[in-house]
Amino acid sequence: MGTEKLRKQLESGALDGRLQEIYLTEDPAEQRARAGKVLDMYDARFAAEAGADIEMSGSVGVPSGSAGTEAGGKAAQDNAPACGPVELFSAPGRTELGGNHTDHQRGCVLAASVSLDLMAAAAPNGTSMVVLESEGYEVLRVDVSDETVHPEEVNQTASLIRGIAAAIRQRGYQPEGFNACVTSDVPGGSGLSSSAAFETLIGVIFNHMFCGDALDAVEIAKIGQYAENVYFGKPCGLMDQMACSVGGAIAIDFEKQEEPQITKIPFSFADSGYQLCIINSGADHADLTEDYAAVPAEMKSVAQYFGKEVLREVPEEQFHGSIASLRKACGDRAVLRAAHFYRENDRVEAESAALRAGDFQAYLRTAKESGYSSFMYLQNVYSSRFPEQQAVAVALMTAEHILGGEGACRVHGGGFAGTIQAFVPADQVEAFRHEMERVLGKGCCNVLQIRPYGGIVIA
Repeated sequence: MGTEKLRKQLESGALDGRLQEIYLTEDPAEQRARAGKVLDMYDARFAAEAGADIEMSGSVGVPSGSAGTEAGGKAAQDNAPACGPVELFSAPGRTELGGNHTDHQRGCVLAASVSLDLMAAAAPNGTSMVVLESEGYEVLRVDVSDETVHPEEVNQTASLIRGIAAAIRQRGYQPEGFNACVTSDVPGGSGLSSSAAFETLIGVIFNHMFCGDALDAVEIAKIGQYAENVYFGKPCGLMDQMACSVGGAIAIDFEKQEEPQITKIPFSFADSGYQLCIINSGADHADLTEDYAAVPAEMKSVAQYFGKEVLREVPEEQFHGSIASLRKACGDRAVLRAAHFYRENDRVEAESAALRAGDFQAYLRTAKESGYSSFMYLQNVYSSRFPEQQAVAVALMTAEHILGGEGACRVHGGGFAGTIQAFVPADQVEAFRHEMERVLGKGCCNVLQIRPYGGIVIA
């Protein structure tokens, strides 16, 4: 079964309303073109190769830049033609609106899906082989009947597909193979979680094709986290997957790790008079693993001083009453980072309340406090090992200068490199972007919206 039906729907405008709703645009031409491109990719890959005898090799990257590894099987099986309809799928990137480095301490987070996404054309192929081509990368093949953890796949895309399939099978379903082509406008390393968007996309495809859409968005997020923790080898929290999968603006309380509390926040930047800008500082994340790992490790060292696993289990009053002894036992930076957690956790509640009440000025005041706390106490704006490299701090300085006391800016995501977040008065966005790009380079400033949908079947 080919792509003809979807092409006719795109050409006739039958999908325009759907695209406008998902991508928050009056003119769906850009998204029609993206959908057409991914269908072209699908036809070029699978219409030409169905049943062909090609070499079993190669890997594919996802937007985060990780690469996959091959998985065994027969070439004829790898390129089996679709045995079901070709459909379009989407999973968005995410932005953190509040709660910088709180999720790994079972704290609270305010996050939202954004108007950049991964889009895929996919169809079941009647085998156990997932065959996936991501734009700009070689083809990835993973036999999902093999659910063992492969050490050679750690930090590779193949491990995510294998882990997601394994987690779905553990829930009593029978995931099988599919053919897929993927395009993305979520920049890798942008702090918008392209890896979590990929996990959500694969989860939605499996769920739709082999589970009858029985898995809800929260379960798909947990499945993605499991794959990243166990198969990919990264001990991440659940915030990124949850924001990408659930969609819209959401407040998440991770106190009960297995059953996080999720509250939808009815909010749109269009109603606030401000726009969300994500600015790439130009610094990359290379050689910063040690810095990222130190944040949760140092916070947990404070919790362990009190015989607890995470800071959420330690009353704030008990923490402040023990500062002198904590400095000796854990060090000053660990104490400062723990202090950030407590105040930041409270800020999430205040920010959520402000957005629910439609008081965006109150949200901005708290967002500024969050940014200052991240710089002073959390200390994730630059690496103390490379003090001469402070691109994120320069980006914050520049944004604050341009804003002139209006709006707000703060470090975005994990910090140390990558991106910052700015809330800019709508009538100043173009001037703000021009000045940021003058300092940091053309294309550094992306203006985004909060997308109302998480992982989704488009058509």
